[in-house]
Amino acid sequence: MELILAQPRGFCAGVVRAVDIVELALEAYQPPVYVFHEIVHNRHVVDDLKKRGAIFVDRIEAIPERAVTVFSAHGVSNAVVAQAEARRLRIIDATCPLVTKVHLQCRRYAADGYTVIIVGHLGHEEVEGTLGSFDGQAHVIATPEEVQTLALEGADKIAYVTQTTLSVDDTRDVISALKSRFPAIVGPGLNDICYATQNRQNAVRELVKTSDILLVVGAGNSSNSNRLREVGEQCGTPSYLIEDHSQLRREWLQPGARVGISAGASAPEALVQRVIERLEQWGATTTRTIAGVTETTVFKMPQELIEAAQARRNDAACRSAGRCEMTDHVSNE
Repeated sequence: MELILAQPRGFCAGVVRAVDIVELALEAYQPPVYVFHEIVHNRHVVDDLKKRGAIFVDRIEAIPERAVTVFSAHGVSNAVVAQAEARRLRIIDATCPLVTKVHLQCRRYAADGYTVIIVGHLGHEEVEGTLGSFDGQAHVIATPEEVQTLALEGADKIAYVTQTTLSVDDTRDVISALKSRFPAIVGPGLNDICYATQNRQNAVRELVKTSDILLVVGAGNSSNSNRLREVGEQCGTPSYLIEDHSQLRREWLQPGARVGISAGASAPEALVQRVIERLEQWGATTTRTIAGVTETTVFKMPQELIEAAQARRNDAACRSAGRCEMTDHVSNE
């Protein structure tokens, strides 16, 4: 049995930044640190942060007043921000910068009088946050068929944006249908599509050319992970989404199989390595990685958080040396 790994796979820059923010907040302000919604869609990541002192909530009212609170990578609505401010929470925003960019686009379109169409999945946390990030008329659609049912008669200015966890390939048909029905519609350029989503789908398409089966490591509620499995299926390769090595099944694997392995943008590499280890126990003898895009994007961390963490380290060093007392600028109060 041969294992063939996708390149790129796993964590994207937005996920790395979001997880790093929670870890740094725990260091700077000490537990508990509250996180509104799952920081990213992966149970293993969330459970690990829980062990370190992060508390995940789905309601702002569940957070004590003035507590340190991190907004997840998916972004939040203006109403959530207002609720948090009313409780005087110490907010740290881990929204992916690409999601923030979509919010700003929507606000500009709405301010100019456009009706905004969001190409994405209604109910997804990112889409819900985007819907609530601006004032104005908005519609959410996911398929070309839904374009024909849009009630936009009389709307002379129409714009669209897309959910970042969808690729150019995912949205191409919907955008084509929008432009066909509304020739004057405006929208972002292709370079505004999430690079990580597109790169991972391209890598899977390349991977399955030499694979008999595709395994995608990722959470069941991860949009981009589910889409990677669908891409594999569309290419004619039996494809399975697994959260970790415990969900592997021997009956999927034929003797001498070439097993392609990828991972969603919110799946840590450690989970991939455990899958590899289990397959090696089952007879895999070689592992190689296909040639692919090397991602170099890095998103900046909040400067205030960096400074708070450094201050905590400095105070701890002073205290251990007996030269100073801990200051109160990094407490939760």
